[in-house]
Amino acid sequence: MNVLIAGGGRTGATLARTLVAARHEVRLLEHRPDVLAHIHRELPTEIVYEGDATDPRTLELAGIAKADVLVASLANDADSLSLCFIARERFRVPRTIATINNPHNAWLFDAKFHVDVALNQADILASLIEQEMSLGDMMTLLKLRRGTYSLVSEKLPPGSAAIGRAIQELPFPRNSVVCAVVRRGAIVIPRGDLRFEASDEVLALVDEESMAPLAALFGAPESP
Repeated sequence: MNVLIAGGGRTGATLARTLVAARHEVRLLEHRPDVLAHIHRELPTEIVYEGDATDPRTLELAGIAKADVLVASLANDADSLSLCFIARERFRVPRTIATINNPHNAWLFDAKFHVDVALNQADILASLIEQEMSLGDMMTLLKLRRGTYSLVSEKLPPGSAAIGRAIQELPFPRNSVVCAVVRRGAIVIPRGDLRFEASDEVLALVDEESMAPLAALFGAPESP
């Protein structure tokens, strides 16, 4: 996948480093001298381009014509919106992703400016904190389909209602499925007759509404 990242701040640089390690084609655009000095020490020099990301000529030099995805992670929300609009209208980039710095601007990041995915970091952080507080020991490993589904993990504690019972006997929430069980360091395929044991680590795919009931099913019993 060919990805053009505009903005070499912490988010942009970390994303670039991750995608390079995964062997994607990456280009990163940045114009601030102090930020450039920093990212040149972290990233291969050949992927870093200096210039204004809202300048069409600079975008052409950075290879936007080949980009499958544009990530607008600029310090100014107006610049990120302009960039997404230019990327789609002028260069026909198939997919655009933008980070939102000021939550009050979130309502602007939609189809009007050709933003396919808007990442409001304040909302994401608040949602994760609220979710982790409400789910006990269940951990969210991965968000799928824009957060509609999650891959979660929980180690069954002593006293869990699931211990000693087979998968087919348990009243799982409708939109949930056990993907794997890690038992004593080995992966166990979760067939219907598999009985859970204490300390099993259960990996499950679940939607947002079913997450709390699933956490209650796997978690420790509530104190009287």
